[in-house]
Amino acid sequence: MSKKTAYCCQSCGAISFKWAGKCPECHEWNSLVEEFAEGGNSHFSHQKTAPSKEQNNNSSALQLVNLLGETYDFPRLPTNIAELDRTLGGGLVKGSVVLIGGDPGIGKSTLLLQTANSLAKNNNCLIYISGEESIDQVRLRAKRLGVEATNIQLASNTNIAEITSGIKKQIETQKQPIVVIIDSIQTMFLEGLSSAPGTVSQVRAAAGELTIFAKQNAVTLLIVSHVTKDGQIAGPKVLEHMVDTVLYFEGEKDLHFRILRAVKNRFGAANEIGVFAMNEIGLSEVSNPSELFLNSYQHQTSGTSVFAGIEGTRPILAEIQALVAPSFLPTPRRAVVGWDLNRLAMIIAVLNSRYGLNLFDKEVYLKVVGGLKIIETSADLAVACALISASKDIALPACTLAIGEIGLTGEIRMIGNLETRLKEAQKLGFKNCLIPQANTKNKSFLALKKNLPELNFIEVAHIRDLAKIITIKK
Repeated sequence: MSKKTAYCCQSCGAISFKWAGKCPECHEWNSLVEEFAEGGNSHFSHQKTAPSKEQNNNSSALQLVNLLGETYDFPRLPTNIAELDRTLGGGLVKGSVVLIGGDPGIGKSTLLLQTANSLAKNNNCLIYISGEESIDQVRLRAKRLGVEATNIQLASNTNIAEITSGIKKQIETQKQPIVVIIDSIQTMFLEGLSSAPGTVSQVRAAAGELTIFAKQNAVTLLIVSHVTKDGQIAGPKVLEHMVDTVLYFEGEKDLHFRILRAVKNRFGAANEIGVFAMNEIGLSEVSNPSELFLNSYQHQTSGTSVFAGIEGTRPILAEIQALVAPSFLPTPRRAVVGWDLNRLAMIIAVLNSRYGLNLFDKEVYLKVVGGLKIIETSADLAVACALISASKDIALPACTLAIGEIGLTGEIRMIGNLETRLKEAQKLGFKNCLIPQANTKNKSFLALKKNLPELNFIEVAHIRDLAKIITIKK
């Protein structure tokens, strides 16, 4: 049987039939790897034969249905882990495929083993397939985590054909919903491809085979995936398009808590998060993340501010710390943890032009405490308060938080979900709230003010208004 040879880019998955030093699609250097497969069934074969007349006659026409036809709800399997169910939108959907990515050692396998234990207690059939660890290694980890369920089926295999064949046998004998955990997709391989496991072609083909199998057999599939040094899911981007849900496990290794974020979810809200704490017996749920992120917050310290953000449908209060120091370098350093560096550069420029605070000759360090990553533009006002406070060494008034987006002209723009943010602030004992003046012009603001009588609202229309607020004597 003839072999088809091609060169596949390990960064973007592009296919070329000639080797080159630089990928013609993503322009990555030295990323083309030679791959070949038996016969013409290769995943990179572009030759197609014309269908015969008999095939044309037997082909079925496209079946169209009305958009407003009868619909059916997707049945869900609750995991009984509240933070995971929140992230998934209410639980696992039968027949769905969930991709979980995260740094090595962050707790992906631990979370899935605890999930398997919880699901198995509800009389679900659980199949845990490990391609990275032996059976004894998985059993030792299960014993350490206190896994008690006896109906979890375990296997150590990396062959996709053998895995799907074994699952089919379980489907024939089991009447309960079947949940399969694959740890991890980078170790799986198809025999038809001669490339090594973990390459773009193997990851793409293995994920496609497993996804089709799950959809056809109503199997709920949880797949673990490695991430690159940039924190992205390793493998081709099409891997994230194949699955129904993409979850990222975030957190700093030196901290004890982890954040599970839904980047994509066809059956729930995207950007929803669940918070866990890592301890000696595995992962435990954190029901009130705001208290966790503000655990070490010092009210009378300069260079700190508190921001009330929205992660999915959940309000979360986070501490923002800033440090401004003299620099003897021609280009002062800017370092950011948990926020956008380009956004920080914009805030520094606005403070210089509209507020009169020159930070261009200073080193600026900004950090969102606790490993939380903020992508909301409504954190601009809290960042500006922290920078002004750090540069002048003046602390903000006690129990104060700031919410608002800053424009290039220095104006403070309206934000959404104000009521949800402020209710969380009142619950945690905050008294002063810096909010955009544009939000107070809304008719619903009067009702909001009556519902939150303990809060003191400080209206901010322009960034210049912060000069009066930060100089208030405690």
